[in-house]
Amino acid sequence: MNAAPLRLLLVDDDAVYVERLARSLRGMGCDVATASDIPGAIRSAQEFHPQTAVLDLKLGATSGLDCLRELKQIVPELRVLMLTGYGSISTAMEAVRDGAWDYLTKPADAEQILHALLTDPRQKETASFQPPSLERLEWEHIQRVLTDHGGNITQTAEALGIHRRSLQRKLQKYPPDH
Repeated sequence: MNAAPLRLLLVDDDAVYVERLARSLRGMGCDVATASDIPGAIRSAQEFHPQTAVLDLKLGATSGLDCLRELKQIVPELRVLMLTGYGSISTAMEAVRDGAWDYLTKPADAEQILHALLTDPRQKETASFQPPSLERLEWEHIQRVLTDHGGNITQTAEALGIHRRSLQRKLQKYPPDH
């Protein structure tokens, strides 16, 4: 018995992240459509008829929450997973109240995303919250400032008040797990 592939809409303004994630999800058997903004997400939802969607909480100058609300009006049964690069639990909880299925913090890979989309969030283990490590917070902050400066390492280093080569060394490392 061959099940139909999961139709997934991926909405994020980070083109490199979207392409990498879409390729991984396709490799795992998903049928993936992508969009980089709210109008594109709306068009895709109307044409592609996704079963699930993965939305970035911050879409350029707009909010993924606005996109969530509009998508849920078009496809009320849409299972939406919110991604946040800023670790804002309060905003993620607002997304859940507005109809999101669940949320994950970035960077999330294809396996984590599929697991979150296919697992009922009420069935999660009730493990106590563990705050991210200082190294993880530093890495996330660097990524946010780098994004705010359009990937320009020199401007990012100046904004962070560190030497450019120090920033380059930090960027070569993998993100800390916790």
